[in-house]
Amino acid sequence: MHIPLNVDLKGKVAVVTGGGGILCSTMAKAIAQCGAKVAVMDLRKEAAQKVADEITAEGGIAIGVGSNVLVKEELVAAKKEINEKLGSVDILINGAGGNHPRGNTTNDYYSKADVDAEDIISFYDLDPNNIQFVFNLNFVGTLLPTQVFSSDMVDKEDASIINMSSMSAYHPLTKVSAYSAAKAAISNFTEWLAVHFSTTNIRVNALAPGFFLTNQNRDLLTNPDGSYTERSKKILNGTPMRRFGEPEELLGGLLFLLCKDASGFINGITLPIDGGFNAYGGV
Repeated sequence: MHIPLNVDLKGKVAVVTGGGGILCSTMAKAIAQCGAKVAVMDLRKEAAQKVADEITAEGGIAIGVGSNVLVKEELVAAKKEINEKLGSVDILINGAGGNHPRGNTTNDYYSKADVDAEDIISFYDLDPNNIQFVFNLNFVGTLLPTQVFSSDMVDKEDASIINMSSMSAYHPLTKVSAYSAAKAAISNFTEWLAVHFSTTNIRVNALAPGFFLTNQNRDLLTNPDGSYTERSKKILNGTPMRRFGEPEELLGGLLFLLCKDASGFINGITLPIDGGFNAYGGV
């Protein structure tokens, strides 16, 4: 993997939640290449361990940890394991998150005909339990790991928390009401945390990825034959660079925000990495 910035993270211990996924595993591998000891954390222990094994095979230091970011007791147990095996935590990347199909409407726009249609989820069919699941996964799944792991970071010379926001935090995307609201909350919470921890040497920032093909959204964005869906075409028409991002294209922003020499006075920002999507007005 090509590392776009020469950032020295030797001696740092990093926790990456959601580390078994495409985007966060790429981040975990990059910071390991920069010298950090990495705890790859995922709900699926086997996915976390696979990434950790790939890091160690390349000469890095990593462990795989299974933990549910919505269960504080599991996070506390994970922290104990990480402290014993790697040391005190310096970096937290809150990458865990996602959506739930039952938290989405079927169509972009309201139609009276949708309300009684059995195969269509209208606004009035949205299940509060599924909305709550999506919000909890993204927001509470950032809150709880921050509560647990930031206790190691207080008053260190240099510590960083990186949250994962989204383009939908700036302008809510059609259909995904719960996900959009949850990611807007992440951007807001990032600012709140940055202020709250500002006297402790913990900097808190966020990345807002544009559109990247991942395991989570592949069925939404590609057809079985690999061609783009209509939603993909709309996304690409709204992205001035006219393509999806590559996971490695998140690394420059990530490493910049983790490097105190480069970004030591940057705190509380959400950095779009989106091919111009957020800047484009459609005309």
